[in-house]
Amino acid sequence: MRPLVELDHLGKVYSTRTGDVVALQDVSLTIDEGEFVAVVGPSGCGKTTLLKILANLEEHTHGVGILGAKELGGGRSSDVGMVFQKATLLPWLDILANVLLPVTLERRATPADKETALGLLRMVGLEDFARKRPNELSGGMQQRAAICRALVHEPSLLLMDEPFGALDAMTRDALNVEVNRIWRETHKTAVLITHSIPEAVFLAERVIVMSPRPGRIVEEISIPFGKERTLELMGTAEFAALCARIRRHFEVSAA
Repeated sequence: MRPLVELDHLGKVYSTRTGDVVALQDVSLTIDEGEFVAVVGPSGCGKTTLLKILANLEEHTHGVGILGAKELGGGRSSDVGMVFQKATLLPWLDILANVLLPVTLERRATPADKETALGLLRMVGLEDFARKRPNELSGGMQQRAAICRALVHEPSLLLMDEPFGALDAMTRDALNVEVNRIWRETHKTAVLITHSIPEAVFLAERVIVMSPRPGRIVEEISIPFGKERTLELMGTAEFAALCARIRRHFEVSAA
């Protein structure tokens, strides 16, 4: 399996009125095609900055970043799908039109595009809501639609920035199971940013632990549970031990 993402000593410095702020420092990371990686770390450690660099929404200031065969370096990338903290669906469009938005921003949607969008909605149980408006769906349903929107143009890389942070615990658990199923069925490469250690361990094949700012990788942890995950996994001793191992990094940084 070949790498889709290669970061070599990547860094990001913001210039501010009161001086430079180092957000990321010396980040080296390889992500294989089809892999699910979660990134955890304290607030302000550069997790979202890293995601924006991968999405080509920001430029790095040091090092090298490669996505596929192309060097990262600013400018929107059509090979990336992104799910944000909120669904950010356009309220005046129905769900099908919202899902098709990445396509219609580039060109006129074809019947094949609409079939792809309907197939994704079918996969997440929203086919019957294709003609509903976003305000007619629950928060969890809106986030499922947002995942469909991120996948409709067949990106190589799916990026998720705290996509379930605003949801209640039961809905969040259900969507974690759903995301695991979608990832297994679509075979996408996925990167998740989350503050939830259990969520990272439940979803990822590998968890990247970052330090407080300037953000550096302090540990990479392989998760040995196979691709298919069920909620019963969260009750096991091995799951708890992995969560505790990650949490110790933050206890040290807070001390």
